[in-house]
This record gives sequence, structure tokens and C-alpha cells, in this order.
Amino acid sequence: MDIHRCRFVPYPPSAINALAFSHPSSVDIHGKGPTTLRLAVGRANGDIEVWNPLKGVWFQESILRGGKDRSIDGLAWIQDPDDEDRNGWKVPGKLRLFSIGYSTAVTEWDLALGKPAQHSGANHGEVWCLAAQPRWQAPKGAVQGTEKSTSQEAEFRGQHLAVGCADGSVVLLSTADGELRYLRTLTRPSKKRARVLSITFQNRDTIIAGYADSAIRVIDIRNGQEKRGMSLGAGPKDGPREILVWSVRCLSDGTIVSGDSTGEVRFWDGKNYALLQRIKSHKADILDVATSADGNTVVSGGMDRRTTVYRRVGGGSNGDRRRWVEISHRRFHLHDVKTMAAYETKDLSILASGGLDTAPLITPLREFGREYHRWLSSLPQLPQIVSSPSKRLMMSWWDQEVSLWRLVARTRRGSGAEEDQTGVDTRSRKLVAKIAVKGEENLTSADLATNGSMLAVTTISETKVFHLRQHKLETSDALRVQKVDLPQSIAESGAKLVKFSPDSRWCAIVRPENSVQVCRATQSEPTKESPRFLPKLVDLKRLPRDPIAPKLQHGSLGNYDRSVTRIAFSADSRILVVCDLSGYLDSWVLEGHEDLTQQDDEPEDDTKSSTSFDDDDSDEEGHPLVILGQQWIRNPVASLLPKLGAASLVLSFRPSKASSSSALSNGNTAVHPTRHNPHPHSHDLPDGEDRLFALTCEHQMYEFEVLSGRLSGWSRRNPTSSWPTEFRQNRDRAMGLVWDTDLGKQRIWVYGSSWLWMFNLSKDLPPVAREGPRFEDADVNNANEANKLKRKRRRERRPSEIKDPRKHTTGAGSKIPSGELGGRFGREYRKTNNGLDPEDSRWITMDREPTPASDDEDDDAVNGSSLTKLRRTLRNEAETNGGNGGDDAMDLDNQHPVNGDLAVVRKEAERSLAHWHTLKYRPILGMVLIGGGPDEASQGMDQEGNYDEAPEGVEVALVERPMWDVELQPRFYGDQEWDK
Repeated sequence: MDIHRCRFVPYPPSAINALAFSHPSSVDIHGKGPTTLRLAVGRANGDIEVWNPLKGVWFQESILRGGKDRSIDGLAWIQDPDDEDRNGWKVPGKLRLFSIGYSTAVTEWDLALGKPAQHSGANHGEVWCLAAQPRWQAPKGAVQGTEKSTSQEAEFRGQHLAVGCADGSVVLLSTADGELRYLRTLTRPSKKRARVLSITFQNRDTIIAGYADSAIRVIDIRNGQEKRGMSLGAGPKDGPREILVWSVRCLSDGTIVSGDSTGEVRFWDGKNYALLQRIKSHKADILDVATSADGNTVVSGGMDRRTTVYRRVGGGSNGDRRRWVEISHRRFHLHDVKTMAAYETKDLSILASGGLDTAPLITPLREFGREYHRWLSSLPQLPQIVSSPSKRLMMSWWDQEVSLWRLVARTRRGSGAEEDQTGVDTRSRKLVAKIAVKGEENLTSADLATNGSMLAVTTISETKVFHLRQHKLETSDALRVQKVDLPQSIAESGAKLVKFSPDSRWCAIVRPENSVQVCRATQSEPTKESPRFLPKLVDLKRLPRDPIAPKLQHGSLGNYDRSVTRIAFSADSRILVVCDLSGYLDSWVLEGHEDLTQQDDEPEDDTKSSTSFDDDDSDEEGHPLVILGQQWIRNPVASLLPKLGAASLVLSFRPSKASSSSALSNGNTAVHPTRHNPHPHSHDLPDGEDRLFALTCEHQMYEFEVLSGRLSGWSRRNPTSSWPTEFRQNRDRAMGLVWDTDLGKQRIWVYGSSWLWMFNLSKDLPPVAREGPRFEDADVNNANEANKLKRKRRRERRPSEIKDPRKHTTGAGSKIPSGELGGRFGREYRKTNNGLDPEDSRWITMDREPTPASDDEDDDAVNGSSLTKLRRTLRNEAETNGGNGGDDAMDLDNQHPVNGDLAVVRKEAERSLAHWHTLKYRPILGMVLIGGGPDEASQGMDQEGNYDEAPEGVEVALVERPMWDVELQPRFYGDQEWDK
């Protein structure tokens, strides 16, 4: 495989201005947080990223797109009060997300639709800060029916929003009944009209606000009166007169913590509001402060790139007064630390931070200094890179701009390509088109047709298609871009995803409400004429699924789990599969053969172009929407496809060399209209390649036979437990894959932001080497004997041998080895009860013990290994006996051999590696195919499968976007920084 390493794609990552967790910290919650826990990341370009911690895995679920001249500068989550259904079951309240952006409006976002749900504006200045009221909790000792409980029942149990404005006013917004409306103004602008820079709630009735006039004010929301004012004094001698209070937070005991422009963290008494302590810990402004759930840890970040940790010490039996001390500071970030958010449970304790360096950082909070920190990728999880291999075109898009590049083929190394003085090939790529999409919203999706003739872009409100053709001047490499006139049914509705079929005849569109539609494009043979889209839209009904809301106890995300995130066409364009965040797969097949002579059943009226979503499925089956002799129907075995364990990151069909079916120019002679059947159509189902490769966010890999509704034989013989340990334990999630089926290969190249893996599907994966005696006797048939071995080995092994440094962490990075902790003692010691007798001793860990975990995972691995051996044995016996092995035969004996030559596949399986990986490329924005493939494979092979010439193989473009190529604003340099 020939890799073109590209760094010329100008993808501009945006700065992080706001972070917010969907749930408040609580040490009473077991595990690593509720299943609905999410982290919202607000960026300067108006986008909001929704991240799922996934028990420490961290994967980007979706992006709520912003627009032109918009910014996200504050985020807040609330949860509606719980309710009860008719049966008395508890219905968890809905989680709601709000944002501000230096305007007078507060925006609520619909996570399922991916767009704003409603706005709230009032007669006040620009909103600078936002805070949510703490959640209501039933008072202790309140008995139902008493006077105290009756007064509590009349109390509002929702969460109001408080916003601080540029004119110095503090406004209260109501979120009752699912609305967002102005409630009242708590404080009016003062004479100085000082901006409210930060705001938080001390309790449900008290607001703490930090101003730009060296003051912190305490406000009672019940009467709108200012209870107390706390002055920070005058500014430094050489600096501004006023001190800016950039951040205020409250601890669990009511103590107030503030960070200001002088680089000081100040602690204030929560009852009499007196200054307790001040610590000068930063060389520049402190921009944000975060606190732990128990109130004993505070973290600050600022313009000097420092992340400083403070701990409360003292207060023991000797009567010492408790005080705060700075225990450590690190420069994790490359630029200003603008925002922080902390979340803690019994087993999860993390601090998320971000700033101008565009990448979120996850730092251990409780285990700070004992676990590594972890960077999340600043690049999108779904690659924004698409290609047209036949035309050697590569498309990249961001915000409201689309760029098209043509990559020049490299026939032989040293073929005389022009190079500059640095040795870089200056003719390896050419910018052939650049499109600036008109409108206010950022692009949500874009796709390039396989033949390179069409380009589709979508926003949340509209869809556009452009026709691409070669320039009239033969010497010009630029493409002519012409907008295609679309029917109103297509153009006036936005979309989340858009995807062309491999034959460029169909276009699948996923609407904001997560409905799936398919439209037909027709184009004459010479591509000079603009394509025409038929006004009829086919509504593809998704299977109804059982709701999971009754299983939730910590808030509901509504229909967000049913959001479609991945879409894939089969190689013959006759199978369509989508996957949502909950892991459900929906599939449809294209029935019949194309007939260009067949007339449409209905007039081309945009108002009748698509069926209603309220129609019953029986209506669709009774009168299917036939377009040119073909119709999309639900896969007959769609319900047999199992639910994935998590959301899919990669969804891709195996490529096939089978030629696409040609249109019937003289009509379909096998179908004739009759009086009882005026709308005849063929019922032939696709019979091509139907194997679908799916990779979930937990790095579980499956291959399905979509038309059979089952796992393929290769996937059954190679379960997730048989995949390499390095791949399964990789913390960076996969982004996409490229198929290499050229010249008899069956390889997939899976890539993430920092790694690239190759897997050879023409052979079974080698057994995974498992360390330790735990797996030496995995095939013990006697269950009692196996249980005895497990109990004995559990007693003998030390905690460090039992625990994987990647497991039992608090949600950030792996554990730091004991030898690198910097102290004199390790993590554990050995306790003996009978002198130095090793038989009567045990190892005691000094770390906080995590929640006990069962051996189910290891048992599943053992059972999976045994089942894998059985399936592979059956396949070998079938091959020895001369049979094909039935369902357990290798894929090289499958009814769809790659490239139609079985000898080549067998030869490739014998001489190639099962897997390979590298960490050479990073960070990866995307990798796409630009040349080679089955259609361009060499045909010069003999009967033994040998090629006359050395094969070139496939060509891919691997796009990197390192941070050192990103232009950042000038940063602050301290006295002891020498990397200026």
C-alpha cells in the first residue's frame, strides 16, 4: 500500500471556551458515573461537542453545529424533576443543555435534533456568565402529611438559570414546564456598570457573583436583595486599578473560592463572608477554578498555562486550624487554560480542562500525581475527509468551506517529479476547487460521489448539491462547480448525514429528526450535463425499539440514544445500513431492476414527493414507492441483526468487483402491468457482497452477513477476545478504515488519531498470549477443579500482578508505575502473620480500593477462546475432508471470493502477516483511498497467482494535522520559560 502523507489540508481547530458535565459530583454514586453522564465542550466557532466518558474510554458522540460569527462561551446542564407514569413507576427527568455566546440570548439545545430548541432574551446587556441552580433534594426528617412536607410540596423542584450581564445586572430565567423564559431581574446595574464575569450558586437560594470592579457580591434570589459585598481591594501597583474576578466556586461546606486577575486564589468563609486565606500561585490571570466533591481539593488554571492543585490540611486532634496549601503545579497545556470542570463518584474522579490549544485534557483529581493525564483529540471523531478514487480527488470540509484536491499519481519512485530545495514534491497535489457555502449555519455533513461528478453538503436547515466537471481548457486542472437545482422536498430540509451510493445513483439523507430518506439522481452518460434529482423521496422506516428510560435512574436524554451516527452502502448500492448511538442496526435492500422506461406512479409534485412519517407501515407495503422499476424495502431479516454493545464508530461493507447492474433501456420484459396490478415491479433481492464490518466505541469488532442476519464465519472464529491486546487496550478510539482488496488481498487498515492498524481477514488471528497462570489451564473441563485453581491463584498473586495499570483507574490515564512516583515507598506492602513464612502473608495496597470486580471478563475470555478453537477445528476438518466447512469455513471459501480468484486469496493468506500496527502518524485527521482497488487491479497473473510485474497496490492519502502547524495567538511567557 502506497501512503501519501499529507499535511496541506488547512483544518482549523477551534479554541475551547466552556466545559460542563451533565451531572453534579456525588461520592454516593457507585461505579464510574451514570450511563447518561456526558461532557459538553463549547468551542469558539459555535460548535458543541458531546463526549461520553464511557467508564474512562472517552468517545465523541456528536457535534451540535454552530454558525457564522457565533461562539459558545458558557454551558450549563439541568435536569427536570422526576415524574411518575400511570403505573406509578418513576420516570426520570430530562437532561437539558443551555449555552451563551456573548449575546443577550440564552439558547437551549435539542440533543436528539442537533439544533437549538428555543432561545430566551430580555431587556438586559450581553450575557457573560451562566449558572444552574442546584438540584432539589428532599429535606431530612420530612414526613409525608406534616406541615413541613406540605410546604416543601409547593416548592419549585426544578432548576432556574442565573445569568450575569455586561451591564452589571443578574437575571433569573425559569425552566419550568419545559420552557425557557425570563423570570425577574435580581440586581440592577450599578453606577460603575461593572461586568458580571462569573457566577455560581452557594445553595438553592443564594447566588455568588464575581464582578470586574474588585468585588464579589452575595445575592438572595427570593427577594433579589444583595446580602453582602466582599472587596478584593486595589489592584497591583504596576497593573490595572480594578481586579477582575474571573471565577467563583463554592465548596460543599459553603466556603467560597475565587480566582482573579492578580493570579491569587482566595478562600472566603461561607457564613460571615470573611476572607480566610489567599495564595499567590499564578504569574498571570486565573481564568477558572474547579473543586472536588468532598471540598478538600481545589484546582486552578490560568493564562500562564499552569494547572495548580490545592489541598486542605490540618484540623486534626491536636487542634490545628485547617488551612489550604499548594501541593503541585504543572504546565500541561500549550496555551491559556480558559475553562475547567470536575466530576467525581466513588470510582471516577476527573478534571476536564481546555483552552486555546484546542484539545481537551483529562486529569486525575483524587489520584493527582499517581495517574497519568490524558489528552483527547481536537479533531472530529467522524473524519471530514472524503475521496473519489477514480478521479483521484480528495475533499475536506470545515465550518462553511469545502476544498477539493487532486493528488498526482506516483508511478515510480524517482520518476522526475519536481522538487523544491527542501526535497518536497511540489506537484504531488493541486487545489482544483474551493467552495464557500452561503448561509449562517456550519456544515453538518458532506460527501463526494464515487465518480467525482457530484458534491453534496448539508446544514441543519438546508441541503445543496454541486455538479463537478472538468474545465474547458485542457491545460487547466481546476474544476467547474455548478449548483444543481434540487426539488423543494430535498433542498429546504436540513440533514445530519448525507451519503452517495457507490454507483452515484442514490443519495441517502439522515434528517435532523433522525429519519432516513433516499432520493434518486439521474445523469446522462457524458458528465457535462448537470444531474437531475427526482422529487420523490423514499421514507425508510426504522424498526421500533423498546425504550430504555425505565432503566435510567439519573436523568434521561430522551430520544438522543436513537440518533443516527453512521451510514453505509454496500458495494453494489443495493443494501443500506444505519446505526444509532444505542447500537441498533437498521437495514434496507433495493428490490428489482432499474427500468428507465417505466413511468412514475405519481406526478412530480413536491408536496406529494414523500410519504408522511405518520403513515403506517402497512400503507408503505401495500403501495410501495417504485422509482424506475426499483423500490427500497426493509431487509427481510433486519430484526435478526443483533444490537451492538455500544455505538458504532466504523460501519463499512466489504468491497466487491462485481459490476453494477445496468439499466434496461427497452423496459423490464419480465414485469407487465395488469388490471389487478397496475404498478408492477420486480421482487429480485440483491445477491452480491453483503458482509458488513462494524467496530464499536468499545473496540469490539463484528462482521455481519446482512442478508442472512447473522455473524460471518470469520467473525465467529475471531471474536473480540482474540483481537490483539494492544488494539483492545488502546485508549484512542477508531475513526475509520480503508479496505485493501487489491491483487488478492483481504486487508483492512483501521486508524485512530494516533495509530494505524492492519488486519488480514484472509486468515484467522493468532491466539492472544495471556500472561500468568490464570490462563494456562483455560481448557480444564472439570468446573470444580477450575474454580479451585482460581481461588488458589487469587490468594498467591500480589495486587500489582492482578491489576492492569489501565484498569481500576479514576477515569484519566493509566496508573504511574511505583518506580516513577518519586517517593521512597511504593503502592503496597507485605503483611505476615507468622514471622517470615511466605505461606502466611498477604499483600496490602496503600491505594484507594476500587469497587470489587468479578472474574466475568476473564471467564468470558476463556470461554471465547475455547469456542474459537472449536470453530477453527471444525473448519480445518472440513478443509481436510475436501468440503467447504459449511458456515464455519474460512472466508476464502466463501461464496464471494475476493476479485473472483480463489488461488490468489489462498496465496495471500499463506504469506502475509495477520496484523501489524504503527504509531508513526499523528494526529490523523483522516485516511481515504485515492487509487488502486479492485477496479484498477492488474490482470497479468498466471495460473499460480503470480504477477508478471510488481504490483503497485492501493494508494491512500493519510492526512495529518499536528498542533505545531496550527497558528495560535501569542501566549504568556513566565520568568523561567526558555522555550520562547
